[in-house]
Amino acid sequence: MGYHLNFGAVWRDFDLLLSGLGMGLGLAIVSIFAGCWVGLAAAFAMNSKDATWRRIASCYVTVFRNLPPLFLILFAYFVLPRLGIRIGKIESFILTLAIYSGAYLAEVFRGALLALPRGLREAGLAIGLTEWQAKVWIIIPVMLRNAFPSLGNNFISLFKDTSLAAAIAVPELTFYARKINTETFRVIETWLVASLMYVAACYLIAAGLRFFERRLAIPR
Repeated sequence: MGYHLNFGAVWRDFDLLLSGLGMGLGLAIVSIFAGCWVGLAAAFAMNSKDATWRRIASCYVTVFRNLPPLFLILFAYFVLPRLGIRIGKIESFILTLAIYSGAYLAEVFRGALLALPRGLREAGLAIGLTEWQAKVWIIIPVMLRNAFPSLGNNFISLFKDTSLAAAIAVPELTFYARKINTETFRVIETWLVASLMYVAACYLIAAGLRFFERRLAIPR
């Protein structure tokens, strides 16, 4: 008995898939923004002269880079409420993804910091800036420019990880694809369309990131 493709059921609920795609992009943007702050703090701590801060940051990076994101998502959603920490499913997912991505971004930023010329900090101090002003106005902007390609790759990876939000019923693309598949039994059509939407979104994100990378590049 042959299987006949029929995309009609998928097209009827295509607006749900689009809204799910938008939700996934929103989750990725907020998570990467929060993760950047976490990663920056961890990167500076790992490069600190204080051994205690270095150990704390290294422990954080080691632990969260070696735990599966799905485990962290389920832990935040099901375990934290038992400990008296009650937050919504979207908030818990963003928090989890921010902490998870921060562990990877910490290494990205640490490498970018180590690649900076030694004279940048001294130049900032020489013109009267404080230690923090030199970091905010000189070191971090140059470091972010160097780290931008890796930051873009992490954002694309983080966007794909938003599909894990379906495990706690966050209404993103994979959640709605599963819902349509369950209601219509159009397995091939549903997942084919959802897959193409992921591919198209990642391609457009990569193209946009390459555009900004060229704009930020220092002319040679």
